[in-house]
Amino acid sequence: MKITQLRRFVAVAEELHFPRAAARLGIPLAALYSSIEKLEEEVGHPLVTRGSSTSLTSAGVLLLPEARDRIAAAPPPPQKSDAPSGGKAKASKGKGRAPAVKGQPKPYKKRQGR
Repeated sequence: MKITQLRRFVAVAEELHFPRAAARLGIPLAALYSSIEKLEEEVGHPLVTRGSSTSLTSAGVLLLPEARDRIAAAPPPPQKSDAPSGGKAKASKGKGRAPAVKGQPKPYKKRQGR
C-alpha cells in the first residue's frame, strides 16, 4: 500500500464526502476515485460505500487505524514550492538578415522593369 493512497483514504474517511476530500487534498476528484479504487483492489474488499451518502464499510473501519499508524510512521510529504521553476525557453534565432537600407535593392531580387 502506498502512503499517498492511505492519505487519500483517511481524508475520505474523515470527510465522508469525495469532493470535499479532494478539495482538502488539492487533487482532482478523478484522481481521488482512482486511488481509492486501487487501494480497494489491493485490499480485496470495498472500503467505502458510494451512493447518496458516503460511509465506510467494515473493512474500511478496520483499515482506518492501521492507515493512520502507517501515515504517522512515514516521512512527511515533500513541500511544493510556490515559485515557478525556470522561465520560458526562447529559441535562438541566429543573426538574421542585415537591416534593409532604403533605396538599395536586395541582392537576391531583380529590379522590376517598367
